[in-house]
Amino acid sequence: MDRAMNKIVIVSQKTRLQELIERFNTKEQAQFYIEHLGASFADYTDEDRKYTEALSLVKHAAEANARVSVIDKSFLHTYIFGAEDIVICVGRDGLVCNTMKYLSDGNPVIGVNPDPGRWDGVVLPFAAEEMKDFLPQLCKGREKMPSKKITFARAATRNGQELYAANDIFVGPSSHISARYELEYRGKTERQSSSGVIISTGLGQSGWFKSIIAQFNGCARFLQTGERSYKAIGWSDRELSFAVREPFASVNSGADIVMGKITRNEALKMRSIMPEKGVIFSDGIEDDYIEFNSGTEVTITVAEKQGNLIVK
Repeated sequence: MDRAMNKIVIVSQKTRLQELIERFNTKEQAQFYIEHLGASFADYTDEDRKYTEALSLVKHAAEANARVSVIDKSFLHTYIFGAEDIVICVGRDGLVCNTMKYLSDGNPVIGVNPDPGRWDGVVLPFAAEEMKDFLPQLCKGREKMPSKKITFARAATRNGQELYAANDIFVGPSSHISARYELEYRGKTERQSSSGVIISTGLGQSGWFKSIIAQFNGCARFLQTGERSYKAIGWSDRELSFAVREPFASVNSGADIVMGKITRNEALKMRSIMPEKGVIFSDGIEDDYIEFNSGTEVTITVAEKQGNLIVK
């Protein structure tokens, strides 16, 4: 195998300890701050140690099989990935989703769980120790590796801006205020005032959208109307789900179109009527956003491109 023929990009993320040191300048000052609040600093150091060890193992295995670049999560929206790059995400589940939307259609993505006792690993099927034996196989024949296609959502504005989501798209206010907009869905239009709209992919059904369903069922139990079952869409299903957060019904706003599905041939359209502080972002990356202020119209659809998650 020619090592120079392959390129692996490892995407990392800061641990809580690293973020604290950035904030307080030294580890000792960070420790004083945490212990002064009565919390255990050992939990932070244990997480950091395990993550550092896992990242080192993955990097060592990658360097034996390919040219390697390591980038932090914060650089994802500016980094240019090659169409043939193999991408390894070492971190929490959300890191895979954050990364995948910036890739080409065919880039294989490997999720490595650095701390199985701490993170669920829904999209992190691999341990760091497995990379030593797994990467040579992948580099020899990536097309033979089992994988799952991940459906993306796409948001596009009339002035040509767009973004993709592996988990979910949020359209609404950038702070704790009400968003005001017109929503168009399946031939009906409604002016709304709410905390924003979440549009979820199948992968995102286990994230933010899951909390919406939990709130709905909690309210149903409290009101004694009976809990309702909800069948989540699959990761590769070519459809999306959406929900309006806290819709407020008034003489100038409705609350009839609050939840639905968007199939491959459908779209959800939103037109902003709020003068400022409106945003559109995806997968929790608030720094990479599109403004959603007065006059902006966004169309959300099932994206043509898909993610390619390597599985066991």
